[in-house]
Amino acid sequence: MTLCYGSCQSCTLICHFNANINPMKKTHRLKSDSNHDITVQKFATKTKASSSKRFKNKHKSKEYSKPISESEENLPIPQINATLIAFLDKNPILSRNFYQIDALDLAPRLLGKFLRRDDVVLQITEVEAYRPNDSACHGRFGKTARTAPVFGPGGHAYVYLCYGLHMMLNVVADKEEAGAAVLIRSCAPIYGLGTIQQRRGLKTEKPVLLAGPGKVGQALGLSTEWSSHALYTAGGLELLDGPEPEHILVGPRVGIEYALPEHVNALWRFAIAGSSWISAPKKTLRPL
Repeated sequence: MTLCYGSCQSCTLICHFNANINPMKKTHRLKSDSNHDITVQKFATKTKASSSKRFKNKHKSKEYSKPISESEENLPIPQINATLIAFLDKNPILSRNFYQIDALDLAPRLLGKFLRRDDVVLQITEVEAYRPNDSACHGRFGKTARTAPVFGPGGHAYVYLCYGLHMMLNVVADKEEAGAAVLIRSCAPIYGLGTIQQRRGLKTEKPVLLAGPGKVGQALGLSTEWSSHALYTAGGLELLDGPEPEHILVGPRVGIEYALPEHVNALWRFAIAGSSWISAPKKTLRPL
């Protein structure tokens, strides 16, 4: 699997992360929501970085008025290189219809998909489903100023601040007003490792970099201002198609001891089997 160090002048598509990031088949045939076959292949080529020409295809970033945090002010301007362009061509943005299903069905389908913001691309490795009438779901008390985004239409982001420290990214599921979402618990780095490390303030290539929902939000440079952002539109934060995992692990969700017993024990946590990029606790996970 690929790692791009953001500001480097060249990038190589094979590295030691291959064994840990993507325990998928080398080639999968799957069908996108636009009914076109997509071949997801493991790249094995080298390419030089492109010039600073603007990226002129459907993935070209739009101008956004999202606030820039102090930690991002000194980051270098992201460079879209030829390798990333090729990757984006093979992994298109998922359509709005992809999300219009029960959160419990959407959660495992998100595994292996890619989150992209500028030069950073992450592969989703672990998720949790939160459904309507779920005593662990933020929507359980109804719509408030904070939880309004989770009642929006499927395919939008719901970002909330946890313990005053961590930005937690959720993908809203189901129809509008359903009040359901999928929490992104862990990811693996695909492109933009240098940017990820700078945002995280951690110079490592180990799973501790992205194994945990707060770490994912920090690596993407998110704030609550990203709530209600449409993930199926080009520019800003995007959710791209990706390979289906061969095997999936399931287990109870983490940190919801306040919920009803049937929801505490529900196996609504999903992870890619064989991946090192999974948060603790791992012992509660078992094969699906």
